[in-house]
Amino acid sequence: MIAQLFDLVRRSAGAAAADCLWRRSERTSVAFESGRLKAAGITQEAGVNLRVVSGGRVGIAGSTAVDAAPAELVARALAAAELGEALALVFPPSAPLPPVPTSFDRAASAPLDALIAIGRELVERLAREGCQVNVTVEREIASTRVANTAGADGAYRSTGVAISAEVWRISGNDVLAIGDGFEGADLPAPEALAALVRSVESRLELALTVVDSPEGSLPVVFTPAGLSALFLPVTQALSGKAVLQGISPLAGRLGEQVFDRAFTLADDPLTPGRAASRPIDDECVPSRALALVERGVVQHFMYDLETATRAGTASTGHGQRGMFSKPVPGYSNMIFGDGKNVGARHVVPLLGGGLITDIKDGLLVDDLIGVGQGNVIGGAFSHPVALAYRIERGEITGRVKDAAIAGNSYELLKRIGGVGNDRRWYGARSAPSLLLEGVSVARR
Repeated sequence: MIAQLFDLVRRSAGAAAADCLWRRSERTSVAFESGRLKAAGITQEAGVNLRVVSGGRVGIAGSTAVDAAPAELVARALAAAELGEALALVFPPSAPLPPVPTSFDRAASAPLDALIAIGRELVERLAREGCQVNVTVEREIASTRVANTAGADGAYRSTGVAISAEVWRISGNDVLAIGDGFEGADLPAPEALAALVRSVESRLELALTVVDSPEGSLPVVFTPAGLSALFLPVTQALSGKAVLQGISPLAGRLGEQVFDRAFTLADDPLTPGRAASRPIDDECVPSRALALVERGVVQHFMYDLETATRAGTASTGHGQRGMFSKPVPGYSNMIFGDGKNVGARHVVPLLGGGLITDIKDGLLVDDLIGVGQGNVIGGAFSHPVALAYRIERGEITGRVKDAAIAGNSYELLKRIGGVGNDRRWYGARSAPSLLLEGVSVARR
């Protein structure tokens, strides 16, 4: 179909160039609720996204129709270009693609019964008196092809597996929910499932005791799961789109020491075994690792073709798009630190990654409420805790309720008090726990 589209574009009056994304996916989902199988099913989707440059303007058209007519798709893209933005967009030529494993036979060939068995095993292992166990298992198999009229053409198959397990305990007016998950390109090894179970059980055991929250400007340990509120402003500010919009606090600061020297951040779509890995982005730009911050110094911003063109620079290979939208800059695998030992870990370290030993009074934050709401990019945050523990005299003494933390990511990340030994993948982010000094903690 892509060849037909390009042929029609070339024969259209005024059309200069085009690129196209085609993707087909199959998703299998299994859900257990209160320990019982509630849903299991398979959904399929296929679609195409066509972008044309005509008369110096850009137009987009997409379709998920099985019988989509190429001529109609091209006509809609050209019509959109008449009202589209003026942009001197140049598509990249053909280039070698880096090797990266994105599809695993064991994941692709697993039958529905095997996925149900994984969910049932987790339910049985997490079962506890007075608690409700919810588990979801999802497997996606996808084929992607992206090409342009400049001669670039790339295709790859991918698999992805996402598992989440959550234990709910309701006692009077105390509602406790503790969960964890697995995400990767292949099915989890038995050791990975065992680690997930131990992670949930160990945090649940510590949470059964409820203690008063500390107050004041305190040392706070953020677990890999709890780092979202700190990292989200920074990752948004490192997007070339935010720089162009004039809203990034990091604009104009390339080469500057902005963060603590312990802060290093990269995006690497070539990381083996990750569901977000890929050899090529959705705009025919070969993938590569991108150092965003090195030892506290801002090194690069992330660009797709459009933002790079407007900024007068080159795409970093981070173009992502859906079937009906234009490409935008998007991350793949975010890695904090030097990038070493980012593989799966099956040993569950002590909560806090060894950072709580010298803390006389503080907090360990594992989950927050409302992350992503408000004016995130400015760095200021103020969130109630969903799951946090009090640290007293170097030990976790119990779970705190009705507490909130506040601070500014950019200021706090200038003085990192410690880096934990518990690096792990949390979704598409690999990071250890971090100790930050001077976080505002209040009782609610």
